[in-house]
Amino acid sequence: MPVTMADPGRIMKIDRIMGNDKVRAHLHELGFVENHDVTVINKIGENVILKVKESRIALDMSMARRIMIR
Repeated sequence: MPVTMADPGRIMKIDRIMGNDKVRAHLHELGFVENHDVTVINKIGENVILKVKESRIALDMSMARRIMIR
């Protein structure tokens, strides 16, 4: 399921990153790597704040939907 469906505060594992090579590379540079933890901190309007590798990153929902979790 996409990370946008996760409840805030719950630690999940990144299963895969969807999208073309450019999108996947961009998310990888931000720290979104398969088999690493990600936590939804908050959802505000069309944005989501995620914690990954000790960093908090805000993404719009369309980009966050490309991060699949398990």
